[in-house]
Amino acid sequence: MIKPDDYAALFNPGFSLDPGKTGLLVIDMQYATACRTTGLGKLLKESGQEDLGSYRFDRIEKRVVPNISRLLDFFRTHGLRVIYITIGPQRSDYNDLPLSLKALAEAVENRKGLPNHEILRELRPEEAERIVNKTTMSAFNSSTIDSVLRSLGIDSLILTGVSTNSCIEGTARDAADHGYKCVIAEDACGAASQKLHEAALENFRRLLGRVESTEAIIKELRKHFGR
Repeated sequence: MIKPDDYAALFNPGFSLDPGKTGLLVIDMQYATACRTTGLGKLLKESGQEDLGSYRFDRIEKRVVPNISRLLDFFRTHGLRVIYITIGPQRSDYNDLPLSLKALAEAVENRKGLPNHEILRELRPEEAERIVNKTTMSAFNSSTIDSVLRSLGIDSLILTGVSTNSCIEGTARDAADHGYKCVIAEDACGAASQKLHEAALENFRRLLGRVESTEAIIKELRKHFGR
């Protein structure tokens, strides 16, 4: 028997996914911070600090958007649940955001009703898909996400979007505390650096849930649909 190198592995029971009870969460894929030419990307370029966003936007364009698109195609083809989560205040003074998020939201003009609050065109929701807005990193602290998921009969979540070490990890942690079985799609998430991305995933997979590739998630779910 191979001994684990981390005692947490002894207490992580694991789980499998039931497609009928699994929801895909697309988190914060908005023009505010997920696009190179608007919001944060535009701000960095105009201030001469474009290089600070290179890793983030390269990953979003080359990996995050394509892999979220793959998951969306699979979920839609098989009639599975898709829920979008956005972040942004409703108040024009941004005072319905916590202090830790207010400065960034103001700087990138991320507020409900403004263009940068919109979801990227490539990942645009379909008419029947729910959009839940939050004002904190974790959707469970400032939105109706828990009641929405329970009303849909969802007990397992696939988490995608940005940023891995903040809104993805925060939502996934709280989801696990609420009893949801959570899988972070590691190649459908992005952060400001590889270091931040990997640290968040390493911490989450210890006890809180699973970390899988888009391909592995689709393969697991596809087994339930035969050929």
